[in-house]
Amino acid sequence: MQLKVSSLAERPEMLGHVVRMTNSWPEFLLQDPVGDTHYGRIATELPEYVLFAEDEHGRVVAHAYSVPFALADEDRGELPARGWDQVLAWAFADRRRGTPPDTVSAISIVVAPHAQGGGLSARMLSAMRDNARAHGFAEVVAPVRPSAKHLEPRTPMEEYAFRERADGLPHDPWLRVHIRAGGVIEAVAPASMTVAASLEEWRAWTGLPFDTEGLVEVPGALVPVHCEARRGYAVYVEPNVWVRHTL
Repeated sequence: MQLKVSSLAERPEMLGHVVRMTNSWPEFLLQDPVGDTHYGRIATELPEYVLFAEDEHGRVVAHAYSVPFALADEDRGELPARGWDQVLAWAFADRRRGTPPDTVSAISIVVAPHAQGGGLSARMLSAMRDNARAHGFAEVVAPVRPSAKHLEPRTPMEEYAFRERADGLPHDPWLRVHIRAGGVIEAVAPASMTVAASLEEWRAWTGLPFDTEGLVEVPGALVPVHCEARRGYAVYVEPNVWVRHTL
């Protein structure tokens, strides 16, 4: 596939095509309040950190979002346990205060369903690294959502993240892409994304009954959802894996 990778800063006329590109995320993932507040702002407020790939027909087949933030701030210093949610909040707080960033965090790499399986995610990760380097940054960090973890929702992320194949590479395919690109697994972010909602909302998003107390396995979820049936709500707390890329 012949591809052209650009940033929205270079091609602002492509904004609508980029944000409307079809993705295969589970519906419940779109309900994280931090993501709902900040994710959509990246394309309009930080277009230089939004990359997209066009095929030979000019169709957007992938995009990669990242954000700059100040990890070395005196109140921070370490990659946060709240992962994806926290770096989004930090990035836009820093932007509001005028705090100079020192690190870039990956936020998402999305490949259109019809273009998956051809190594496009690895190419977009490489482009994200190159883009951060071009903007003067020395590292990219990524709160990675392992792509096959949903097949083992009861396996602790602390065990899954560090599982290796015979060749020493991670068991998980998406973690493997990051390591091959030069990343190093640093830690688990145990509460990277949180979705709390009524049982009626969970039923609408998943088609499941959510009528029993305890843990409910939901297709696409990395860990079970905790259902409080008698109290009328359920909570999903997703762990991710921090990977650090030194450029």
